[in-house]
Amino acid sequence: MKFTEHLSAHITPEWRKQYINYEEMKAMLYAAVEQAPSAELVEPEILTRYFAKFDEQFFSFCDKELTKINTFYSEKFAEGTRKYAGLKSDLTEAQVVEYPGKKNSIKNNILRKRNVPAKKIQELKLAFSEFYLSLILLQNYQNLNFTGFRKILKKHDKLLNVDIGAKWRVEHVESSHFYTNKDIDRLIRETEATVTQELEGGDRQRAMKRLRVPPLGEQQIPWTTFKVGLFSGSLIVLMIAVIISAIFYQRRDDWRIVCRLYRGPFLIIEFMFLWGINIYGWRSSGVNHVLIFEMDPRNHLSEQHIIEMAAIFGVTWSISVLSFLFSTELSIPAYINPLVLVLLMLAFLFNPTKTFRYEARFWALRVLGKVITAPFFYVTFADFWIADQLNSDSGMTESPFFYLWITASLISSCYAYTWDIKLDWGLFDSKAGDNKFLREEIVYSST
Repeated sequence: MKFTEHLSAHITPEWRKQYINYEEMKAMLYAAVEQAPSAELVEPEILTRYFAKFDEQFFSFCDKELTKINTFYSEKFAEGTRKYAGLKSDLTEAQVVEYPGKKNSIKNNILRKRNVPAKKIQELKLAFSEFYLSLILLQNYQNLNFTGFRKILKKHDKLLNVDIGAKWRVEHVESSHFYTNKDIDRLIRETEATVTQELEGGDRQRAMKRLRVPPLGEQQIPWTTFKVGLFSGSLIVLMIAVIISAIFYQRRDDWRIVCRLYRGPFLIIEFMFLWGINIYGWRSSGVNHVLIFEMDPRNHLSEQHIIEMAAIFGVTWSISVLSFLFSTELSIPAYINPLVLVLLMLAFLFNPTKTFRYEARFWALRVLGKVITAPFFYVTFADFWIADQLNSDSGMTESPFFYLWITASLISSCYAYTWDIKLDWGLFDSKAGDNKFLREEIVYSST
């Protein structure tokens, strides 16, 4: 994998602008080589002056990038140090037990204190877990930027056939604060020790399981990819069979019954497919949907997992429709088919065992529960986003006002879309400069 792709896959999306601008630096190098005067047509002194002038510009840019990275790293590390001190203070307050008649406080392992609420312990464990993840991200930031400087300066020396880049790296990068400062490693070790001793009763294995950070780059599992392809292909074949049966099968008089029975499950399956596509788009553009939807950063579904489930349910839906259409030939009651389909989907969702994507199902049930009980509980972005999607499907009924609803929905959608892209997103800005039809400052690049 090229470093450009590696960097794009492993950066923290919220810090995108704070990483080394590797793409632009590489473009500068290639442009300098392409625009350089031909050695056969000019004197060597002219060529030397050209590359000397370029090196001045290039290393000036490198120096600005290095200053930016040093400043950001220092700010984030100072923020992490303050947060760790705050967490330690909260932990100490939870551990201290005041005994009547004694001035001194006695500290014991928090798990042994009966007067410490379980909710408080869980909150502390979650807080330390999130803090540990932020430290790993900062450590990853440190390593990625150093690797970026090493590779771009090596490329500089290779293209220009010099060793100035290697010397600049030794003099500036390897002596810079973000690289020489190893306090982040110490803070990580202290956090691990604190969680092990104070929150997990000395059980390091359990502590590290809680603190475990998954690979920062999204890894595609070959077996999951195979299942996505298998079930998606099967779904396409079965959908073609459903369409052909709907066109040529003449024994079903009222197709509205079939539509009413199966459109509900179909909308759920379609929603899952589109959600998987959304996640792929968000991840490709560097949008941290895990943070936005408040998912577990250590255990959440990728777009492949969601599309896989949608394809499996799609295959089940298609088989159920075909079985309903040919129920007479199969000698089974027709209405058993949609009933079994709905029961299977409900059984999957409400399965109490820790199988079949238990964490994801529990998250979905929790969000749906908050959507239903919204007037009585605090809701977050994930809750009203799901509610908005469900609300979009609420008009899918046949009634005298159906076409009026379609017209109103089209007008509402066009107005809301125009408002979003023009006022909220700032697109079609007349002062956007080179970014035609976009805005002056682009958050996510097209690459």
